[in-house]
Amino acid sequence: MDPMPYRRLGKTGYDVSAVSLGTWAMGGGWGPVDDERSLATLHAAVDAGTNLLDTADVYGDGHSERVIARFLAERDERIYVATKVGRRAPLDPAEYTLDNLRAWTERCRDNLGVATLDLVQLHCPPPEVYDRPEIFASLDRLVEDGLIAHYGVSVETVDEALRAIRNPGVATVQIILNMFRQKPLEEFLGAASEADVGVIARVPLASGLLSGKMTRDTTFPEDDHRNFNRDGQAFDVGETFAGVDLATGIAAVEELADLPPAGTSLAQLAIRWILMHQVSTVIPGAKDPAQARENAAAATAPPLDDAAMQRVREVYQRHIAPQVHHRW
Repeated sequence: MDPMPYRRLGKTGYDVSAVSLGTWAMGGGWGPVDDERSLATLHAAVDAGTNLLDTADVYGDGHSERVIARFLAERDERIYVATKVGRRAPLDPAEYTLDNLRAWTERCRDNLGVATLDLVQLHCPPPEVYDRPEIFASLDRLVEDGLIAHYGVSVETVDEALRAIRNPGVATVQIILNMFRQKPLEEFLGAASEADVGVIARVPLASGLLSGKMTRDTTFPEDDHRNFNRDGQAFDVGETFAGVDLATGIAAVEELADLPPAGTSLAQLAIRWILMHQVSTVIPGAKDPAQARENAAAATAPPLDDAAMQRVREVYQRHIAPQVHHRW
């Protein structure tokens, strides 16, 4: 297998794996959690060249971070950890004070067992936060104090992303980008590149829709967000199936099923499609080592040709865009 390629993560200066690892499932929200399997998955990902792990303080109320801490103690490589803060408090801009930000980041440091956090991201905060420079000044203070090395934001919408990067300290933006969420291609990726802001593409497989393994009859465990957040009952509906209803998504996937070349899965093609654009890294989740290895291999899959890119665009415009393009 070809070695993992690396890309610069904006102003952080970090060279990170083109395919990194999202660890939401290691905390909960995707069905049962098995820490030993999570550790094996982390090892498989790093063995395949991944050097960036993305987590959050609300993934199992810190459980994902604590599993990563166990893992870091077992490895010698330089592994970057990006975590997210803010969702344990009420979604109110008034909560984003220096004292609260300090307390949230100190808890993450304790969970991860590190002195300085590589990257802290505001976790889909209220939209008003992006227009409050005093909040980003507080994050600058935490950098000065050595609690964090860099900071960024995780956003729901392209508009939020564009507002966020007006703040010069923002080093990264995490945004949903996949074959079913293409709006960031229009304005945001170019603007991020001009501002030297790293782009972390999340939900690359549209919550598994783009794995090609689901049917209209697929069911999910009670504690899986693909069951309990189907209509946005718990958080932004765009986080579940990228905001597409399951039946529409399945119909679109069926039209893409013959697109992957021999030896490449639809999931790998979906990840490779994202890497055709100006992103720093893609963070698919994985629940077992085989999945982690398959995802990592997407980084060295053949580039999509013009015909394949056009087919993806056409399927998106016909099936998906009417549901999602105007919303996020």
